[in-house]
Amino acid sequence: MKPVRHHVQSIGCLLLLSVFIPSAAWSDIVVGSWNIRNLGWDNGKSFENVAHVAQHFDLLAIQEVMNEDAIHQLEVALETTSQEEWSSMASHALGASSYREHYAFMWRDSTVEYADGAVVFIDNRDAFAREPYSAKFRSLESGTTFALANVHITYGNSVSDRLPEIDALADYWQWMEEVYPDTPRLLAGDFNLAPFHSGWEAMLSVGAYPLITEGASTLGMSDGDYANLYDNIWLNEDHSLNISDHGIFYFPDILNISHSEARDTVSDHAPVYLTLGNAELAPVSLEDGEVTSLSSAEPSCINLNTASASELDTLPYIGPARAQDIIELRPWSDLNELTRISGLGNSHLEAIKTSNSVCQ
Repeated sequence: MKPVRHHVQSIGCLLLLSVFIPSAAWSDIVVGSWNIRNLGWDNGKSFENVAHVAQHFDLLAIQEVMNEDAIHQLEVALETTSQEEWSSMASHALGASSYREHYAFMWRDSTVEYADGAVVFIDNRDAFAREPYSAKFRSLESGTTFALANVHITYGNSVSDRLPEIDALADYWQWMEEVYPDTPRLLAGDFNLAPFHSGWEAMLSVGAYPLITEGASTLGMSDGDYANLYDNIWLNEDHSLNISDHGIFYFPDILNISHSEARDTVSDHAPVYLTLGNAELAPVSLEDGEVTSLSSAEPSCINLNTASASELDTLPYIGPARAQDIIELRPWSDLNELTRISGLGNSHLEAIKTSNSVCQ
């Protein structure tokens, strides 16, 4: 068993290590991000199933790692499942309260290598409950180098509890540009906020954009039901990466298990991913090893007449106050009627329609 390698350095050391390596025209790796939900707790987690899902990626950013032993265990399971060598590294435990997590990166040794510059963000403003963790990686075949950051935004009691950290990501994004100069940046993780929410204004204003804008990544209680698009990968608008595909990896399909079993033994989040160059994500069934096609899972829509305030709060330009207005003005017969709510104009209505989140 290879030890988990730590590369947590100071900003000063990081700047000395950051050497620009020009990106090649293409590369051939699959990059993923996955909240594996309390990985390492005694909670009945099936490391075999987790490893089967994880082997579909060449480089994986992982959230909700509860202890370092879990990384060792997953790495061993990955090597057994894939019959290939893997490497990993993790941050120290992060969190201001008794609930603390590690971030981790895992990568396939035959396709990806750690370049340099792994660091936990020094959060002088104390804006983050768990400071982002980032590093530079390189495709072995093409030499393409990029910085990948890993973050898990606090869930809190409502959407409003998440917005301060979301807003602070804009400063972190600009910090990444200084620390990894002339290098494409990816910010991956569980943001606990849909990408079309108005809270992303600061990130959009600094030239970042979300890669995943359709579908949903959290598993609902019913099979085939996905509820929220919380997981994502953000990029800089002027990046030089040749992104050929992206999406959500609906893993219960390839494991042939119910959502209930998936939530209990794997995770309540589906991984999100991007492919570079000629790479392809080819789903492989756990039972027969044959390539299968993933179902096109549709997210659960939000019913204006039955949704809770917290569900309504996830819609673009709807905050807690407007969510309460929607509840008080029920019933609604048409989405266009939302302009009855103070401050919601036609442009806001169009954003709500474009999100495809409301039941029609």
